[in-house]
Amino acid sequence: MDDQAAGSPQDARSVPVCYRHADRETGIRCTRCERPICPECMVSASVGFQCPECVRGGGPGAGPAPAASTPRTIAGGTVAGDPRLITKILLGINAAVFVAVHAWPSLLGRLLLIGTWPPLGPVEGVAEGEWYRLVTSMFTHEAIWHMGFNMLGLWWLGGPLEQALGRSRYLALYLISGLAGSALTYLLAPGTTASLGASGAIFGLFGATAVLVRRLNYDIRPIIVLLVINLVFTFSPGFDIAWQAHIGGLVAGVVIGYAMVHASRERRALIQYGTCALVLAVVVLTTLLRTAQLA
Repeated sequence: MDDQAAGSPQDARSVPVCYRHADRETGIRCTRCERPICPECMVSASVGFQCPECVRGGGPGAGPAPAASTPRTIAGGTVAGDPRLITKILLGINAAVFVAVHAWPSLLGRLLLIGTWPPLGPVEGVAEGEWYRLVTSMFTHEAIWHMGFNMLGLWWLGGPLEQALGRSRYLALYLISGLAGSALTYLLAPGTTASLGASGAIFGLFGATAVLVRRLNYDIRPIIVLLVINLVFTFSPGFDIAWQAHIGGLVAGVVIGYAMVHASRERRALIQYGTCALVLAVVVLTTLLRTAQLA
């Protein structure tokens, strides 16, 4: 069946409909040409689903678009053989740092996030030029329960996001969300307060997941409920939690996630990586501002 003509019912609807069946709403797209397809039209491929034309090799119209020869994710990333490779690497790094700080306890003080310490005498911290702490604190955990909850969230949220975004976009989302959480903690927490953990990055994955689920027209309520529960714990008295990291990571995740899945195909890379660069610039400016205050 030919592509649906302009001005047809599909163009008038905000919810995507199958390109072959205008009366069927769908959140699934062909991994090659990205046209919406319903369950009747989707053909299982090695990764995801393809439309009948792409399976036959014809693609949309007379032939496949030049960029359609390589399967793409909804964000334009390359479909990888192992959709959880980056997630596994991040889990491995967190686990390795966890083992290291327990094998060499003195290492913990060099990795956690702190503005300036001690108040008198020789000092250390981000304000003293140790900007690397904004990154190392994202991979550092001391308590096993803290490590366990964060890694569970990374595995549960990270895998589907990595598959949907592609490896490079997913890694950018994770790292920049974590840095945004570190920067907001550095800005708002007392300079002598130490913090650590991957929570900022995990909340970034929460935010991006909510955006992706909404984009695919799936039921967003389970994600919202889980996010609200985590925010309740974040602000509950009695829990020693750096709420700044959670909020910073969440906001960054929503902003970057929206750019990843809503960018137009024509300017996709520019919008996606441009948004990442802007959020990273905010992180740098925030760090410079706080350093000037503490110094």
